[in-house]
Amino acid sequence: MIKISCAEILCVGTELLIGDIVNTNAAFISKRLASLGINQYYQACVGDNPERLKAAVKAALSRCDLLITSGGLGPTYDDLTKETIAEVLGRELVLDERSLSRIREFFRRRGATMTDNNQKQAMIPRGAIVFDNDWGTAPGFAVEDEELGKVVIMLPGPPRELEPMFDTYVMPYLRKFASEIIVSRNIMITGLGESAVEARLRPLMQAALNPTVAPYCKEGEVRLRVTAKAKTYEEGLRMCDEMVERIRATDVGQYIYGIDIDLEHAVVDTLRSLGLTLGTAESCTGGQIASRIVDVAGCSDVFVGSVVAYSNDVKVKLLGVSPDTLKKYGAVSEETAREMASGIVSRLGCDVGLATTGIAGPGGGTPEKPVGLVYVACAYRGNITVDRLTLSGTREHIRRLSSNRALKMALEVVKS
Repeated sequence: MIKISCAEILCVGTELLIGDIVNTNAAFISKRLASLGINQYYQACVGDNPERLKAAVKAALSRCDLLITSGGLGPTYDDLTKETIAEVLGRELVLDERSLSRIREFFRRRGATMTDNNQKQAMIPRGAIVFDNDWGTAPGFAVEDEELGKVVIMLPGPPRELEPMFDTYVMPYLRKFASEIIVSRNIMITGLGESAVEARLRPLMQAALNPTVAPYCKEGEVRLRVTAKAKTYEEGLRMCDEMVERIRATDVGQYIYGIDIDLEHAVVDTLRSLGLTLGTAESCTGGQIASRIVDVAGCSDVFVGSVVAYSNDVKVKLLGVSPDTLKKYGAVSEETAREMASGIVSRLGCDVGLATTGIAGPGGGTPEKPVGLVYVACAYRGNITVDRLTLSGTREHIRRLSSNRALKMALEVVKS
């Protein structure tokens, strides 16, 4: 039996090279390979050119035992992946009658006419294992070459076809080659930068071999990925969870807001468990906090609504901010943030009120109130917590960091 020690991904399509389409297939396949414990050291993208494609396939097969390609299996003249790979492997293409029947049925069900060039999609390398495409026309297939000790898997390019095909057919096929599996847990951190996290955990990270610990920077957040190799999922999960608890016990632990969860899901889950409701009053974030909450399915259990109070008039009329407060302290002030947070609780009758007011830029700043100055407030049970943030970066970055802080503040306040 062929032994697979490493894999490589080759995505085919000129549209990927020129940026017309974002290459999500490589990321998707990489995650699936990692879960199977199959190492990957290279991945590449090549246009619809047979000579360059042939060179890329030969180079990949010189380095890996498993090559997975996406794209180039369509009916048109420039879809040449299987023709090129069949030539490299010395395999002739033969008509797969079952695949042809499925393609015909695909068109019949839709009341469409199948053109002659669609028959091209039913041509497969002799001896290939066919993966049915229940989401499109082009089947995928695997070619096992015992003499070379290689496996080549070819899949269609559209993610709506590739992803379910991979999970349904390719994953079960690949499991016979996997001797170990990889299990990961993601520790989610906010309020501490990537370099600070790394500095505090460096001895632990350097000593950790299995599981490993690696930091990844998100916008305004840090994700620590704990990854274990094990014989079973249960064993790998136990190893990861033990490392998670070790990290929780360090001084990084206070910045952890969840495991395998993003901020908005953590907020919704926490508020739901406590039977609390949330409303937001947003100026500089312009509804971003509300939008992130609404992205969470089932948020209606906790989310009441939002007021985007960009103008002072709206702050006064809809949130009850005092005109005297605005005149004396300005819209970007701790005092205004406090009144916005208490105002949304009063107006909407929610338990928790979040408010943001600040200067996201690029203009509008002054020496006293520069771009990046943001106040975030949280009202809960008659108490109001306010943070003064001094941020830098683009307008989008400042707004994202502000919404991060607001969501994290909600978690801290209701848990205190």
